[in-house]
Amino acid sequence: MFNKILIMLDNSDYSTWALDSTLDIADQFGSNLTGAHVYAARLHETRFVQMEPGLPAEFQDPVKLQEQRDIHSELIEHGLHIISDSYLDVFRDRCSQRGISHDSKSMEGRNYSELVRDIRNVKYDLVAMGAKGLGEVKTSQLGSVCERVTRRVQVDTLVIKRPLKLKNGHVVVGIDGSEQSFAAMHSAIQMSKRLDCKITALTVFDPDFHSKVFNSISSVLSKEASDTFKFEQQEQLHDQIIDSGLEKIYRDHLEKAKLLAEEAGVQIESFVLAGKAYDEILKWLNGKDIALLILGKIGVHGGNELDIGSNAENLLRNANCNVMLVSRRSKPKDVLHDQGEIEWSNEAIELLERVPGFVRNMVRGHMESQARITRASIITADMMKEARKQMGM
Repeated sequence: MFNKILIMLDNSDYSTWALDSTLDIADQFGSNLTGAHVYAARLHETRFVQMEPGLPAEFQDPVKLQEQRDIHSELIEHGLHIISDSYLDVFRDRCSQRGISHDSKSMEGRNYSELVRDIRNVKYDLVAMGAKGLGEVKTSQLGSVCERVTRRVQVDTLVIKRPLKLKNGHVVVGIDGSEQSFAAMHSAIQMSKRLDCKITALTVFDPDFHSKVFNSISSVLSKEASDTFKFEQQEQLHDQIIDSGLEKIYRDHLEKAKLLAEEAGVQIESFVLAGKAYDEILKWLNGKDIALLILGKIGVHGGNELDIGSNAENLLRNANCNVMLVSRRSKPKDVLHDQGEIEWSNEAIELLERVPGFVRNMVRGHMESQARITRASIITADMMKEARKQMGM
C-alpha cells in the first residue's frame, strides 16, 4: 500500500518524529523512503541585495559591493548545501541501519513550492512531514510549509505532531460515507494487520443544523410564501426524517466500514456521535491516548473544487494526536441487511424524486427504516402517499 514514501526533513523535533514514524511504516510495508530537504539560497541573495543600502559607506563602492555580493552568494549557497547534505546524511544512516530501501534529494527554491512540484511529478503513495518546523512559536498550530503542501497535493499525507507509536497503538478513523473515508478505513485495516493497532471508527451526524436552517427560513418567509411552500408540513416532515433517517444513514456508513474490517479479519469498535462533526470528534479524542487519527481529506459533501474539507482542516489543526489525511478513494460494497436490500417501485421512486433534493436521502432512509420495522420488502407509491397523508401533506 505504501510502496513509495516521501519524508520532508528540516532537523526539527517534528521532522525527527516523522522520520521515526516512516522508518517503522517502511519496515512493515517494505516501502522505499525518499528523504527531501529544500534550501533557499536565492532568497538569501535577494535579502542581501535589499540590505545593501544600509551597509557602511566603505562598502558602497560598486567594485567592493560586487565583491561582497559574490562572497555572500558563494558562502550562502555552499553553506546551505552543506547543511542540506547533513540533514540527508542522518536520514541515509538511519535507513541503512534499518535495512530500508531509500534515496534522497536536495532542492533549491521556495520550500513548499519545490516540494509540491516534486510530489506532483513523482508517484508517491504517502507524504510524511512534521506539523511544525524550526520556526515554531507557542501559538503555532501548523507550520506554513505543512499547511501549504497539504492543501496543494492529492496524495495521502501523514502529519506528525508527536512521536507516532503505531505498534499496538490506537487508531481512530472518521467515517462519513465519502469514498475517501472508506479508503481511510482501508489504511487503518492494513496498519492493524501489520502493527496490531486497535481501531475505533467514528461517525457523526448533525441533527441541529437542518433545524437551524428551517428556523432561519421561518424568520424571513411571508405568510403567503410560507403557505405556498407548505412550510409547517415541510418542517414536520423534516423533523421526523431527522429523528429516524439521518442517524440511520450514518449508521449505515459505519456498518459498511465494520464490514470492510470483518472481511479482512479485523475487529473494530465503533461509535455514532451527534453534533458538529469535528467538534464531537475532538471531544471524543480528549483525554485518550490516540496514536493516529485517519480522515478523508474531503468529506461526503465536498466538491471537486475543494483542497481540503472543513472538518478535516479543523481536526488537522486542533486534534492533539497525529493526523493522516487520505486522498485515495474506495467504494465499498452495499451492506446487506438482515431482510436484504429494500426495493422501490417505479412509482415510489417517481414520488421520491419530487422531494426537495437537500432532504431526499433522508426521506429515503426514513422510508426504508419504516419498511424494515413493518417487514416490508418493497416501498410502494401507496406507502409514500400514506406517509405524506399522516403528516397532513
